[in-house]
Order: sequence, then structure tokens, then C-alpha cells
Amino acid sequence: MSDQSFDAVVIGAGIMGCSIAYALAAGGRRACVVERGPSAGSGSTSASSAVIRFNYSTWTGVASAWESKHAWEEWVDHLGGGDEAGLARFIRTGGLLLESPGQDRATVYELFDRAGVPYELWDAGTMRERLPLLDTGRYHPPKAITDEAFFDEPTGELTGCWTPDCGFVDDPQLAAHNLMTAAVRHGATFRFRTGVTGIEARGRVTGVGLADGTRLSAPVVINAAGPHSGAVNALAGVGDDFVVSTRPLRQEVHEVRAPDGYGQDGRGLLVADPDLGTYFRTTPSGGLIVGGTEPECDPLQWLDDPDDYHLHSTKAVYDAQLYRTARRVPSLTVPHTPRGVAGVYDVSDDWIPIYDKTALPGYYVAIGTSGNQFKNAPVAGLFLTAIIDACENGQDHDAESVRLTLPRTGHEVDLSHYSRRRRINRDSSFSVMG
Repeated sequence: MSDQSFDAVVIGAGIMGCSIAYALAAGGRRACVVERGPSAGSGSTSASSAVIRFNYSTWTGVASAWESKHAWEEWVDHLGGGDEAGLARFIRTGGLLLESPGQDRATVYELFDRAGVPYELWDAGTMRERLPLLDTGRYHPPKAITDEAFFDEPTGELTGCWTPDCGFVDDPQLAAHNLMTAAVRHGATFRFRTGVTGIEARGRVTGVGLADGTRLSAPVVINAAGPHSGAVNALAGVGDDFVVSTRPLRQEVHEVRAPDGYGQDGRGLLVADPDLGTYFRTTPSGGLIVGGTEPECDPLQWLDDPDDYHLHSTKAVYDAQLYRTARRVPSLTVPHTPRGVAGVYDVSDDWIPIYDKTALPGYYVAIGTSGNQFKNAPVAGLFLTAIIDACENGQDHDAESVRLTLPRTGHEVDLSHYSRRRRINRDSSFSVMG
């Protein structure tokens, strides 16, 4: 069996693994990324809606998203160069978050003010004036389309919060490739189509064994394996001290043609609609991407095996998402045949990721990231590198949390927010909204 030596091994070449590899390599570490799939971003990343928004229930959540927005806007600068495959683009559309019961909107607005996120509070009249294709009715709670009450008239009108800097990244898989290319520029290597079969340790991590018989020795290993992160943790024998756990979740996102006038003349936008349990955004080609916000009336499709799931979109989920969206956008046409993608997310108990050390020295995790962390990919690498640097230099992140000053906005974040041993955040939406 061949043996190769690196300073760090990253397991997983999704958007998170590529970001981590880039940050490690730019910081001077010889990094190797191992990916069981055929290319960067070919797993959960490829199924991402790639939404850029800022509404979170915590300071670190808001500050991280706002910092990342600046990096997406200055993508070439963030990468330190171009990519022969082309560059992913941040499309700024603005976004509207509609109200729903249970939102702690005052806290979110306070965090926006602290971070410097511009926003406007809109009443129903303003929404009708600015976005005339939207129905401003209140339909909460979201209902199954088989419920007799699904087509009931609204019980009032909504207000909303408009954030002009929201938008989306036009090609999430290309964004992962861009980060891979940036990492390679700094000396990182990538190995595709081979999985990790063992995590080796003698008191601390010493390396990983691969399915092709190769052994990679390294004093640092980072699990960024997405929905396979649980299996990788089992190989490392960690998890007993995790307060927050992760599970693979099957998700669907669908695409239809946007109605005439939606997405034109500045009217295209991101809408987060917890009142009806959906979110939707435009595409550069005139489409509308539609997903769900995990309303209580929809069963969640948790998986025991992340490789054993139905690969195609289903009529049941498509109808639920599209007919709810059509209530909000009455001019939307809902074709009979679904068109969309199904993927597997790696979801934590409170939908907040785990960026942390573990009880095994040298073994770190960037897990539970699916659903709402694509937007934070530019800072995820910085987070893991800061934690690794501190811990490898003797700091106990569990006892003395690592703090990081974000380079573009200057905001300070406490990375214990993402600890495996944190209390579950009861202010979370427990959905893709975070």
C-alpha cells in the first residue's frame, strides 16, 4: 500500500470541503481533498438553491452571511485569480422575508442594524405597489394540498422585510470548482472517485486509508463529507460527546417558468414565505426555483442510508411546493409534469452547522451544513482554519472559544456558536431558514 504525506486531509469536495482546502492551502498547509464522487461540488452542492440572504436568529449567523455576501460580490478577489472553467456569479435581486407567527423579527432587525445590513419594513400596501404579482394574504399555517382548508380565503394581510442585497449564485457546482482551482493554485491536491475506508489514530489522528489502497498520513483530518459525515465520524470513533447530531435528509427543489413580468424590470427577487411554507427565486434564464421550508404539514424524508433514496423529483412534493407558491403568485402556471432535482442534505438538530474540533485530537468536523450554509462557503474555510490553528497550538476550543475577526466587515464572531457541544438553539426555525 502506497503512503503519501500531507499536512491536512479534507474528506469531501463539496462547496465546504473546497473552501476549507483553499483556506488551509493559502495558509501554507499541504492539503489533500478526498472525494468519493467524480468532481468538485457533484453531491449536495449541486442540488443547492444557492440563495444569499442574511436573516438568522443569532449574531454569528447574520455576521457570517453578511461577510460572505461581500466575498461573493468580490469573487475573483476572494479566489485570488480566475478559473478556466469560468466563474460563478452572484446575482443581486433583493429579497423579501414574509412574516409568520413565531418569528422573533425584532431580534433579527437588531442584528441587521448591528451588522449594517440594509433593510426596509413593508406593509401589505407597499408590497402590492412594489411587487404587484404577489398576493399579500395571510394563509398561515401551511396546509397539505389534500386538506379541505388549503384553498380557504386569507385571514388577513402580511407584512414583510425587504433586504436589497439578497440574491443567489448562478452555478453552485461551478462555485465549488472555483474554490478547488484556488486551492490547487496554492498547492492543494484532489483525489476523486475514491472513498475513505479508515481513520487512523495513535492518541491523535495520523491519517486515513482509502478504498484504492492508498494511505494518506496527516496530523489533521477534516470531515466535510456532507450526508456521509455520520459514517466518517463512526470510522473515527467520535460522536459520544456531541450534544448536537446530524442526519441525512432527502430534499427536492423544482423549477418552472416564471410568470410574465416576474424577473423583469427589477421585479425578480427571492421570496422567503414561511406563511405558506415555501421559498422561491428567479433564474437568469427566466425560470423560478421553488423549494420548501419544512412546514409541519409536510413529512420529512430522513434517510438511514444517504446512498439509498429516490433520485428524481416526485409529484407529491412538486404539487405541495408549487401549489403553495401559486397561492402567493396567482399568475404562476403549474405544469403537470415535475421538473426538478432531488438531493440529500446533511442536517443538524437545529439546522445550524457544526464547525468544531472533536474528542480525537487532530480530527475536525464541518458537518450539518446543508440547506442554509452554501451562502457562508467563503467564510467556512476561515472558520475551520482558525479553529485548527488555535487547537493545534494548544488552545482548548471547548474551554476557551476561538474568536475571529472577519476580514471584509471587521465583525467579530465567536466560533463556539458552531460547537458540537452547544445547546440546541431553540430560537432556530428548525428548517432551511436556520
